[in-house]
Amino acid sequence: MNDTAENKGWGTFLVRWYRDGHRDLPWRRTKDPYAVWVSEIMLQQTRVETVRDYYRRFLARFPDAHSLAEAPEADVLKLWEGLGYYSRARNLQKAARVVDRELSGAFPCDAQSLRGLPGIGPYTAAAVASIVFGEAVPAIDGNVKRVGSRVLGIRLPIDAPEAKRLLENSLREAILGCDPGDFNQAMMELGAILCLPKNPGCAACPLAGLCDANREGDAESLPVHERKIPGKRVDVAVCLLSFQDGVLVYRREERLLHGLYVFRLLEEVTDPQTAADLLREDGLSAVFSGSMGEAKHVFTHRIWQMRLYHFRLTESPSAEWLASRGAVFAHRATLDALPIPTAMKAAKRAAQNLLQTADENGPEPTREKAPAAGAKPDRPSP
Repeated sequence: MNDTAENKGWGTFLVRWYRDGHRDLPWRRTKDPYAVWVSEIMLQQTRVETVRDYYRRFLARFPDAHSLAEAPEADVLKLWEGLGYYSRARNLQKAARVVDRELSGAFPCDAQSLRGLPGIGPYTAAAVASIVFGEAVPAIDGNVKRVGSRVLGIRLPIDAPEAKRLLENSLREAILGCDPGDFNQAMMELGAILCLPKNPGCAACPLAGLCDANREGDAESLPVHERKIPGKRVDVAVCLLSFQDGVLVYRREERLLHGLYVFRLLEEVTDPQTAADLLREDGLSAVFSGSMGEAKHVFTHRIWQMRLYHFRLTESPSAEWLASRGAVFAHRATLDALPIPTAMKAAKRAAQNLLQTADENGPEPTREKAPAAGAKPDRPSP
């Protein structure tokens, strides 16, 4: 480990660089704990340029904890649509309800207390506490791990207990004597624009003369990560179930994509006949109408390999059937209003095409005898 950076008060160099010309981001113009907290949650695993517009729209619709606490969950998820990791949005609302209803609208003002709110972990708590309330606590995310491991010369796996202890202790020393919020944002800024995973801009770095990795020439190899386990592939049949001028969507109850609307999903199904059999077992009279392509979506620990199948329902399910499954018929005018995850992007586009065709050609027949299991589709798949 590099003792030079540790003993030279390198935090002051970094903060001076940050103040001389950092990016003008909307959440850096406020000390409102609610607004800073929203930005930090949105920025988790999401690019700054993506977050800008979401942040603006979200604060326009939910300007404070009270408005977010009182909003229907579906409205919150709809505004979050496309950001992914929807548990962030649900926890955001849960935390807003705690602040609004149990804390009289006042945010906790230190990192330890902030961690008591739903969805707030060590990094977010430290970021809000330092930026808004000036607490001298380092906020350690992926960017900070990369900058810290290079500057300090930490060549152990960065998430190993000893490496975490070295990094945190060193950052706690470096932050002393600096504005804590500026220090943490400077670390994030440096990691975002210069200390990149590949081709770092060492020549322009304010810490180049103190950086162990720059001196040793191995910046791109740091931080050291344990080998990742690849995500599990899961085959999923996505069934677009149309009836007249609507398509059936389900409010998902499973933990993954909970509360969002999806089409009928059948895991470990790779052919339309098996899908048709399962639909009939669930009480749906459906005619396979054709394949509508494939799509893939990568989650943290699994990869959905999706096949899109169109089925025409020969009769509408009963109101009781729909209610018991959290299902509704979405029409062309309402499909866009529902919170539908990015994983369903290709399926949603296919459904919109189906509904547009139905609008142009008139509704499908209301009743039609479904073929027996094993029957061929009424038209060839494209």
